[in-house]
Amino acid sequence: MTTKALGNGPILVDPIDPVAATENSPLLTQQISNPSLLVPDDHDGDLVTATEDQNLKRGLAQRHLSMLGIAGSIGTGLFLGLGVAVKKGGPVGALLGYAVIGSVVCAVQFALGEVAALLPVTGSFVRHSEFLIDPAWGFAIGWNLVYGNILSIPSEITAICVLFQYWTDINPSVFIVTFIIITVAVGLAFVRVFGEVEFVFALLKIFLVVFLVILGLIINLGVVPGTEQIGFKYWRDPGPFVEYIATGNWGRFLGFWAVMTGAVFSFAGVESLAMAAAETRNPRRAIPRACKRVFARIIIFYMLAVFVVGLLVPSNHPRLGSGNTVAQSPFVIAAEAAGIPAIASIVNAIVITSAWSASNQSLLAGTRVLYGLALKGQAPRIFLRTTSWGTPYMCVLLFACFMCLSFMSLSSGAMTVFWWLVSLTAAGVLVSWASILLNHMRLHRALKRQNISAELLPWHNWWTAYTSPAAFVMCIVILLTGGFTVFTTGNWDAATFVTHYLDIPIVLAAYLGWKFSHRTRVVSLDKIPLRDAFAQAAQYMDEPEAKNRWRMISWIWD
Repeated sequence: MTTKALGNGPILVDPIDPVAATENSPLLTQQISNPSLLVPDDHDGDLVTATEDQNLKRGLAQRHLSMLGIAGSIGTGLFLGLGVAVKKGGPVGALLGYAVIGSVVCAVQFALGEVAALLPVTGSFVRHSEFLIDPAWGFAIGWNLVYGNILSIPSEITAICVLFQYWTDINPSVFIVTFIIITVAVGLAFVRVFGEVEFVFALLKIFLVVFLVILGLIINLGVVPGTEQIGFKYWRDPGPFVEYIATGNWGRFLGFWAVMTGAVFSFAGVESLAMAAAETRNPRRAIPRACKRVFARIIIFYMLAVFVVGLLVPSNHPRLGSGNTVAQSPFVIAAEAAGIPAIASIVNAIVITSAWSASNQSLLAGTRVLYGLALKGQAPRIFLRTTSWGTPYMCVLLFACFMCLSFMSLSSGAMTVFWWLVSLTAAGVLVSWASILLNHMRLHRALKRQNISAELLPWHNWWTAYTSPAAFVMCIVILLTGGFTVFTTGNWDAATFVTHYLDIPIVLAAYLGWKFSHRTRVVSLDKIPLRDAFAQAAQYMDEPEAKNRWRMISWIWD
């Protein structure tokens, strides 16, 4: 029997049986019951470390995680972006496109849940990549996420200013300062405050989606006085599919493919629910539950919304995709046509909360990835400093400095530069999804190589061995073809090319730069310390579940 240092102390591991520590080992039981045997050690930051276990506070519950995933993916992509999907692909093309990407999201969620349940670390799949693939890859996608989130917050604040202009012409700097202050305040607060804020915002979004879907069906059926029944009229004329760029079946296929590439960014954010795993209560139980339930809710909401939008507005309507204001929302277009103009203000208000919610999530995800990089020595150690209530305040303060980029929106020239910077990380969603799926595939290959049954994982689903490779291939194909329009005759656009492709060489340069400068190697499947991970998992006993005080609406996340 040998002793191996882990994040919370040495684990007694039988070298013959790789998972002996997880199967009622009396030596492991003795060690857990005797705290004096636990000697804190950071284990090179691969597993849950003593630093994050002691300095971060577990304030997020499973309901917070579920609603965090929902709040992160239901936003402008749903309220404003569905019109673009119908315009490019037609009602059926949009429905099929979102169904395909929804299947990819399903695979990503289940892959993330399986790995995060075994390795519930701060930084989530970034740290998983270092453990399962190569420290250099973790460095590359980690800093890409930090950079993307640093820029996404001022972009969301800028969007808030544009949305407020629908109601008022007050100087935008007032809104910029206000939202910078409240975003930083939430970021510095106890993580449960963030969880509760996102919980409320997610409820608002869900209720609005349900309301809009019901309203859309009422309008479609002609129940509103003075309106006619629409039915499937727009599926017949202008038709179920739209010819995009080309003509005939090829043009209809390109329309469907354009919907898929756009749908990816509508679902962006579902992967962020495990970023604060070390700040989550019972992470090995809560994260899988959240992954499973978030997927189901989002697919239902999106598929219903896409279906209803395809019924309400013809794909050739001139206002679809005609700007970044609430006026382009297909729900608003349909409501105004039915004589209900007040819907525009309701949607605008919820979209503003969506934008602020997105900035909060970017702050949480970005700061926790930065904290995780600092644990691994891939960022300055100063970013490990936390408040007495467990918030990495130096990470938050760095992000607060970059929030001032939102003032660039006051100048048209500076705004152009700013959006170019934001565009650099637009493909980061697909890079993140591909990394999550690759982590999962490497985990299963390592389990097989080390003769460990996958059924010993804290959460396991037999089909993920097949869905992860298929979804990984799909992510790579969409990543490489996402900007296909710029390669067609007469459609070259530098901004579109940057949006879809420049992030690829940036990530590769970061990976190769760290790899050659620090001489890292792809981790051998035989040497991935899975025994350590299983042993640490055995140390953390689940706390009893709290009493459900939300029975009337808990179906949303339970």
